[in-house]
Amino acid sequence: MRTAYSVETVRAAERELMARLPEGALMQRAAAGLAAACADLLGRVYGRRVVLLVGSGDNGGDALYAGARLARRGAGVAAVLLAPERAHSAGLAALKRAGGRAVRVDGADRLIERADLLLDGIVGIGGKGGLRPDAARLAEAADRSRAAVVAVDLPSGVDADTGEVRGAAVRADLTVTFGTHKPGLLVDPAREYAGSVRLVDIGLRAVLPAEAELEALQHADVRRLLPVPTGESDKYRRGVVGIAAGSARYPGAAVLAVSGALRGGAGAVRYVGPAGDAVLARFPETLVSDRGPKHAGRVQAWVVGPGAGDDAVSVAEVLASDVPVLVDADGLRLADRDAVRARTAPTLMTPHAGEAAALLGVPREEVEGTRLASVRELAGRYGATVLLKGSTTLVADAEGGAVRVNPTGTAWLATAGSGDVLSGLAGSLLASGLGALDAGSVAAYLHGLAGRFAADGAPVGAHDVAEAVPAAWRDVRDA
Repeated sequence: MRTAYSVETVRAAERELMARLPEGALMQRAAAGLAAACADLLGRVYGRRVVLLVGSGDNGGDALYAGARLARRGAGVAAVLLAPERAHSAGLAALKRAGGRAVRVDGADRLIERADLLLDGIVGIGGKGGLRPDAARLAEAADRSRAAVVAVDLPSGVDADTGEVRGAAVRADLTVTFGTHKPGLLVDPAREYAGSVRLVDIGLRAVLPAEAELEALQHADVRRLLPVPTGESDKYRRGVVGIAAGSARYPGAAVLAVSGALRGGAGAVRYVGPAGDAVLARFPETLVSDRGPKHAGRVQAWVVGPGAGDDAVSVAEVLASDVPVLVDADGLRLADRDAVRARTAPTLMTPHAGEAAALLGVPREEVEGTRLASVRELAGRYGATVLLKGSTTLVADAEGGAVRVNPTGTAWLATAGSGDVLSGLAGSLLASGLGALDAGSVAAYLHGLAGRFAADGAPVGAHDVAEAVPAAWRDVRDA
């Protein structure tokens, strides 16, 4: 599992580790890893032109020491100092001994234009509130350059804790981060600025707490959570998921939700709603009822809301049940917050940014710019687990703890009906016995992987994603 920790936690761990090590050892470890990553990116170091963008903190010191290592290997290294009087003195001295040179910001444009590699050491993980004018000018110059851009620990101008980007920021091809990931490297919009991320081990793991700020499941984690039938299993023991979805206007939402549910591990899918004929025409194995959720028969979990229109009665009946419930799409608008908070069984809500904004009473842009804070706020308000869909899908539990960030997916998943498939898939996992946090996380992982497989770099429909879920499941199982 990939984990990320807040700045405060990282700082405390660094202090504890530095107390056990010789002075400067931690920075030298970071600089060695950083220089190695830069060398790998360059391929050949000798004769290459490297420009360091250097701020006044330890982040700038890491860049200077790494630059010294590259200079000793034959690179031409110049450091652009944003605040010469406050530059890391020992790092600057090391660079000059290795044959590097330092210049002021006013002399930087030509150097940046001709560079093969730019090393962003402007602002460290403590940076808040956007870049100052001179730093913003360097970030913009780096964006215009054809050089490879490597960020030190995280791109300057992004918030390490929240993933927010306020104004200009460095857009890196590679971010070399030290000790642990920071939340901003995993959460959009900042994640888009990080490029590829390389983690350098500096010994921090031994002093970090067990519970992280963010978690990103990997194949091995998902494999352990996948429901697997045994010889004693039958369709009822494997779980029955109820789907209360669709309407005369949106029958396809019901079909797509059922298509996801059939591939999520439950033994049977029970559909309730006005789209029964459309569902049976596509999936004759579905158990169909027109008597409403309350009288549909026993289920182990419900999915309610996709394409439901104004069917508030079904939403209320599902929320009144004593089994896990997933609420999506129209169901989010129709669900009474007090009814959700009063539930004793788990509730999983799956809004996209627009739906989350409506529930929070804020502009959509605010949710998109503060995804981590928004998913936590929504989970707290509703007392539910919340899966916030989008470029970075996040899953937050009402009880707090680490937020899950989904590492799979493709932009081609931004297609009509894709979320309906995800809802059915997650609901099926709930019926199979997974908790809300795990069901949402595993469903998002499989759905994202299925999207990659189905699209393969080309446009894809929601039904293609559903049909690719078994391939994603097998890929995880066999890894």
